[in-house]
Amino acid sequence: MTEKPGPAQVDRPTTRSPLRSLLGKEFYILKRRLRWLRDSAAYARPPGGEVPEGLTPHSFIRHRSLLLRPLKDVDMYLQYNKVKNLSLAIARIDGTVLLPGQRMSVWKLVGRPARRKGYLDGLVLHNGKTGKGVGGGLCQLGNLLYWMALHTELEVTERWRHSFDVFPDVNRTIPFGCGATLSYNYIDLEITNNTPDIWSVRLWLDDEYLNGEILCSAPPSYRYEIVEADHRIVHQWWGGYTRHNRIIKRRTGLPDGVVLETPVAENHAVMMYNPLLEGGC
Repeated sequence: MTEKPGPAQVDRPTTRSPLRSLLGKEFYILKRRLRWLRDSAAYARPPGGEVPEGLTPHSFIRHRSLLLRPLKDVDMYLQYNKVKNLSLAIARIDGTVLLPGQRMSVWKLVGRPARRKGYLDGLVLHNGKTGKGVGGGLCQLGNLLYWMALHTELEVTERWRHSFDVFPDVNRTIPFGCGATLSYNYIDLEITNNTPDIWSVRLWLDDEYLNGEILCSAPPSYRYEIVEADHRIVHQWWGGYTRHNRIIKRRTGLPDGVVLETPVAENHAVMMYNPLLEGGC
């Protein structure tokens, strides 16, 4: 590909008052709910049980992510609470069927996390800092769904990238910037079926991992690979460091071997650790 990387200059992060943040958040939550009402017919409905046998027999991708990962300055109880939050959320998505023309919204299916629903305090990130909040930890679900969708012919029609790189790479198995942040409900992940086929999503937990699978009514026509390009770390004028890259989707035709490359995303994140120190700490 000949596309050149975008500008690497990033402005210093700004901080808004708690009141402004709260009012702004509730405004955008209401705006998103009105959109859901207006376009309700376009969205996949909550799963009513198991996917009918034989409806989507072809598995396109399976992926899993570790549930408990010790993080610097983060209490482990928030990690255990995250597992509970994930179990509640995936129960609202597991078995979702996407018919041609339908889209899947994570938040429309999951709903607003609340204590009365059983959600606990989990890890949340705000302006690059760690904290806790009801339903925290669901970004792991967004990351998993986004990564899997990239390995299919489904189209990611809404995805919000992480604005901060909070933790150093430890046992990273996928390229930087291949996640999707979530915050109810206006920071969402939407996946749209613009194919003539039927797709379904499976999610489950085991003792160690959050697991997922995307299946289809038709067999794959491509082998998929998600690759990184133009990765760089930049020392900004205001003193901090930022991290940048591009993500590319590579399709290899089956069986002709023709390779197609499509740009997926361009990521720019403020680093919350010093990349020049050993281990980034």
